Amino acid sequence: MENVVIIGTGCAGWTAAIYTGRANLEPLVLSGTQVGGQLTTTTEVENFPGFPDGVMGPELMSRMQQQAEKFGAKVEYKKVNEITRNEDGTFGLETDQETVQSKTVIIATGAAPRYLGLENEMNLVGHGVTSCATCDGAFYRDVPVAVVGGGDSACEEANFLTRFASKVYLIHRRDELRASKIMADRVLANEKVEPVWDSGITEYLTDEEGEVRAVNLENLKTGEKSELEVKCVFVAIGHVPNSQFVGGLVDLDENGYVLQNPHSTGTKTPGLYAAGDVADHIYRQAITASGQGCAAAIEAERYLSDGD
Repeated sequence: MENVVIIGTGCAGWTAAIYTGRANLEPLVLSGTQVGGQLTTTTEVENFPGFPDGVMGPELMSRMQQQAEKFGAKVEYKKVNEITRNEDGTFGLETDQETVQSKTVIIATGAAPRYLGLENEMNLVGHGVTSCATCDGAFYRDVPVAVVGGGDSACEEANFLTRFASKVYLIHRRDELRASKIMADRVLANEKVEPVWDSGITEYLTDEEGEVRAVNLENLKTGEKSELEVKCVFVAIGHVPNSQFVGGLVDLDENGYVLQNPHSTGTKTPGLYAAGDVADHIYRQAITASGQGCAAAIEAERYLSDGD
């Protein structure tokens, strides 16, 4: 029987492992299918505190893992398919290999950005395709970029990118934005934003170094095709939280994000916590995920202490 099992190896998971490890709880970390989380698909991270010269995403995750293992965290490269609660209040975590038993569980499985599903798209993530303007916008100063989407997130990304890019093309499949009126009005009033209505990207075009240099567009009403020169495409069509395996032990919002208790990382099931992007659809930053991982670890430790 484990004291705490942490599911996920992004910033939230590794931070929770560091804190529970330092509390002598000997946490077990189950990695899932994407070891290191979304930051392993990012190149340079400039906005994580403590790295004034930036740090590569995979390196940051590797350092977090080393720190967690230093404090006694055990790592197993397994995916959790289902969580059940035992009669005594402990948990069973079913993996392909075995069922792990634990007194507490921290869900830190993150959320996967939705992409367009184009050929070679995932190979271009970090090379001119991204889902995070806050993370990567500063790398594209004084060059044209594109944002794909029509909701509030796309409008926020487009407005943010005007701080850096020479021009921001807002590509949307319809002829009006789905965003709230205030967000839509704000982005359409920005002189650096040019909407591209009724259109979708059909292909990414790359330069000799494998970086995005342009995209092929198709007007979905007229069928007209064109090429648009951009250095990066920011895809803002939503995220999919990795919460499908949790079942009825937690409540989910309409988009599948785990609902936490007020002022807590706890869920409706005592001893079960959620941290990071699996529960956070607002900030979705490495540092906020780490903060929630810390909070979940402290709450799990207090839960175990009170139970003893």
